Amino acid sequence: MSRKISLPPAFAAPSRRGFLAGASALGATLFLPKNLRAADYPTAAVNTTGLAVTDTEATIGILHSVTGTMAISETGSVQAEKLAVEQINAQGGVLGRKIKVVQEDGASDWPTFAEKAKKLLVDDKVCSVMGCWTSASRKAVLPVFEQYNGILYYPTFYEGLEQSHNVFYDGQEATQQIIAGLDWVTKTKGAKSFYLLGSDYIWPRTSNKIARKHIEDKLGLEVVGEEYYPLGHTQFNSVINKIKLKKPDVIYAIVVGGSNVAFYKQLKAAGIDLTKEKPLLLTISVTEDEIRGIGGENIEGAYACMKYFQSLKNPNNEAFVKAFKAMWGQDMVIGDVTQAAYLGPWLWKAAVEKAGSFDVEKVIAASPGIELTTAPEGYVKIHENHHLWSKTRVGRALADGQYDVVWETPDLVEPNPFPAGYQ
Repeated sequence: MSRKISLPPAFAAPSRRGFLAGASALGATLFLPKNLRAADYPTAAVNTTGLAVTDTEATIGILHSVTGTMAISETGSVQAEKLAVEQINAQGGVLGRKIKVVQEDGASDWPTFAEKAKKLLVDDKVCSVMGCWTSASRKAVLPVFEQYNGILYYPTFYEGLEQSHNVFYDGQEATQQIIAGLDWVTKTKGAKSFYLLGSDYIWPRTSNKIARKHIEDKLGLEVVGEEYYPLGHTQFNSVINKIKLKKPDVIYAIVVGGSNVAFYKQLKAAGIDLTKEKPLLLTISVTEDEIRGIGGENIEGAYACMKYFQSLKNPNNEAFVKAFKAMWGQDMVIGDVTQAAYLGPWLWKAAVEKAGSFDVEKVIAASPGIELTTAPEGYVKIHENHHLWSKTRVGRALADGQYDVVWETPDLVEPNPFPAGYQ
């Protein structure tokens, strides 16, 4: 590899030999290099709009929170994207050019995300950006990407109700996660009453609006409470007492970022044993990344509905986990959004090489139909609506911080960001 990426100060670099072994195994299993030569794709022909592309390099941006309350969730996305870049470069890059990364910190602040997005697109002239986590940060940068015609690969499961020419949504939308999870818990566990809990911003509120419509209008069941707290909030004893009084069958939890640490510790301290499933807790926001901060012993027994868990048993995921740990440390974990973030650089590479150009409009036009047949989560494919076909899974949290996958859809779920009756 021609360049060494810088690692966040909190993590020690593994040996180069260990990383290369993991990366090589993954690259050989997942994405076969095409051995494209830059000489066959002259810069003047493949970069007609003034992007940061030279005869030897193509620059992309990474824009996530590595400080503030969202760092607990977004650090894994940065790590996964840098792993993908290293592996792509090891295979010869994109159209024969190595990927150069410019990284910016959104700092868990939505105006900062918008400011940094503009810098990446206008000043750095990046070819694409891998970034954001919260819907609030995505909404903040969306007009920037649309105004300056950039490409954003957004890795997080989200509420849906959005489709942009300039965004590829690599996580799941509501029909693939919220609705599928509620159907599972009612059919499998016989749940009839729900307490909705979330952080106070657009994703949890809109997701719970969809969840309430599904629970009440589609399933004919009951919502017995609904509460929201600011990002970074750490005092949940009041709502926990309300939950104990209401006795719902399901706590439907969309608490985000560092607040999860306080919530699950306080839930256990209040005597709610999630392993007994009375009440059962179903989350769509706690991945293995958050459990690393929460502690497996504090969330054991909870269920999560997502498309990916680190414990998935397939050769490609096993190679991915091995490569990730070789690069970032054996104690690291991989959650749903981290895996989806990993897909971003590969999807961009495939679109660029299909288009034979780095030009944004050509890359966007080439993207629908692109598939990664052996991505860590399985098979994914870009839909014409810029979302991914993917499976939906339910996992149960174990004391060791991993999830035991207890259910998955037999087939891929088609993305439908605008489901009828939920808007």
